[in-house]
Amino acid sequence: MADTVTEAPAVNATMNETAANATTKIPATPEGMAIAYGSLCLMAVLPIFYGAVRSVKYHTDQRESGDKPETMSHKDAAMFPIIASGTLFGIYLIFQIFSKEYINLLLAVYFFFLGVFALANLVGPLFSRYIPAAFPNMEYHLIFTQGKEKKEELMNYEFDRKDILCHAVCAVIGVWYLVKKHWIANNLFGLAFAISGVEILSLNRISTGLILLGGLFVYDIFWVFGTNVMVTVAKSFDAPIKLVFPQDLLEKGLAANNFAMLGLGDIVIPGIFIALLLRFDVSQKKNSKTYFYASFLAYCLGLGATILVMHVFKHAQPALLYLVPACTSFPLLTALIKGELKEMFSFEDHPEKTDETTDEKTDEKKAKKEK
Repeated sequence: MADTVTEAPAVNATMNETAANATTKIPATPEGMAIAYGSLCLMAVLPIFYGAVRSVKYHTDQRESGDKPETMSHKDAAMFPIIASGTLFGIYLIFQIFSKEYINLLLAVYFFFLGVFALANLVGPLFSRYIPAAFPNMEYHLIFTQGKEKKEELMNYEFDRKDILCHAVCAVIGVWYLVKKHWIANNLFGLAFAISGVEILSLNRISTGLILLGGLFVYDIFWVFGTNVMVTVAKSFDAPIKLVFPQDLLEKGLAANNFAMLGLGDIVIPGIFIALLLRFDVSQKKNSKTYFYASFLAYCLGLGATILVMHVFKHAQPALLYLVPACTSFPLLTALIKGELKEMFSFEDHPEKTDETTDEKTDEKKAKKEK
């Protein structure tokens, strides 16, 4: 079967293991493979598009509120592949020492809570919209502080009964995943993780994104072609950090078990770069989304190339080998043609507040008071 294998740092590879499973699973038909690959491509592009659109509002609200989110510096981007490599190899050693059944049990519980909150955060507004007006809603305010005289606020959370109901429904899906590990429940959690990641994670500068993607390009190739570590971890790591779709859906329906897989890293890593390009488009105030559409098209072509090469050569393929060149070259070439390379590389999503800016705002406030 054709799989995309995912490991803990969420950077992944595409592989094919039909021969290995030929004794236990029915080989996929051309129709089944086409449906599975098409569905995976659709499930990959939707989180990027929707998450990128949501990221514009999220980061605009962050700037207006004065809260600067955690962003990745050039040094962080350069170090990330090294840290990811250490994490990947560490997980590989853990799976060699301890039983993967116990490890995956702990992971299942962890991702149960993480998935419930991610899914509730995503569908909460839509859920509230369709609850009847007759619903007996009530608002609550939960405050958690420490200290007696000088209280330090640790948590300040406002919610209502609609939120409780939404979390309860998402918890039912979580229990479904825990008990059955059904592929639909897995995908619901995976899509929620992907959309939230693309929306919230910030690279801040285009150059930071290029450094990150370049480093992970080398990382992906090394761990897929150079060793069996990534494939071993990905096959042992049982958690909703991948999207799956059965290739034998036509034969077995919802009970199908011959899956094609796409790791979330192949969605989120390029996705946060594409979302940054959309925010760059918005910052130009030209009522145009040229760079977003260019990079989005590039991602679709890169993903298609990954699946095509995997299918032809029947061998593991590092997906970022195709996605990174596509997602970086298209917007850079577009900027070169438009003569906007300087503007692109000078763009900063969350600019640092300088002392001069602070002094100017203080002077403006004083002048208003004097008037």
